[in-house]
Amino acid sequence: MADLYEQQAKIFKAFCDERRLRILELLRGGETCACKLCDAMDMPQSSLSYHMKILCESGIVLGREEGKWTHYRISPEGSRKAMELLREITQLQETEESSCRCQKP
Repeated sequence: MADLYEQQAKIFKAFCDERRLRILELLRGGETCACKLCDAMDMPQSSLSYHMKILCESGIVLGREEGKWTHYRISPEGSRKAMELLREITQLQETEESSCRCQKP
């Protein structure tokens, strides 16, 4: 069960940084080379690499090597899974009345 929560946390970690949200916005235009992302983000390659590692580990972004650069794109499957996860963990479940001891009779 801990592995499930760890994987879910990776998905949300991808969304909890404004730089990663900006990267995702840039990737909405299609596959983009890391060199172009560095320029657009005004970010050194090492910093971009750190953020891309988090995005790729979440499954939301895919990378493919071409020469010395990596080209990134949003994963339709990863995006769908992230949306399903948010829906799943925020959906209220119907339960029997609470038997909380703090309720007055």
